[in-house]
Amino acid sequence: MLKELKDFIAEAESARPTLVLEKLPYARDALEPVMSKESVDLHYGVLSKGYVDRYNNKEGDDNFNFGGATLHNMYWATLQPPSAGNRPTGASEELINKKFGSYEKFKQEFIAKAKALQGSGWCYMDVRGNISTIPNQAFKKTMKIALPVDMWEHSYLLDTSKDKYLDGIWRIINWSIVNDRLQGE
Repeated sequence: MLKELKDFIAEAESARPTLVLEKLPYARDALEPVMSKESVDLHYGVLSKGYVDRYNNKEGDDNFNFGGATLHNMYWATLQPPSAGNRPTGASEELINKKFGSYEKFKQEFIAKAKALQGSGWCYMDVRGNISTIPNQAFKKTMKIALPVDMWEHSYLLDTSKDKYLDGIWRIINWSIVNDRLQGE
């Protein structure tokens, strides 16, 4: 009986993934002026890394740390250096226009949903174009997130207000990554 229990535990341990903090696809100051280097240093270098480390070291709540690590890896990959005329193209443009009628209406709905989130969490568009929120880090592996936006205060507090963060985030969205997630479905 003890051998079966040890085998069961060993099998469960081997099925548990080891997480990594994905490297940023840009320099830490590349998101300025939308997001400062200091914000990226804290948010990516300390907080995002902390979720990965705590999960891998089995410290704290596994689901919370797994969700934080996964969502942050998606978030950082979705960003790019700012562009004034940054707009969706390809699959994301088609989905947004089909679902909302225009990019402007999509942004209005996304911002309204994000502002309505009480406390910490995330606002996201899924691969079907639905806009939803996630309280805290309540990520589920079945979620098909195309565009995640971190709404925890650490995302904007060093640089700006929640409102200004939501106005500026659109300048640093990498729509090619969003398109890849949409076409991966």
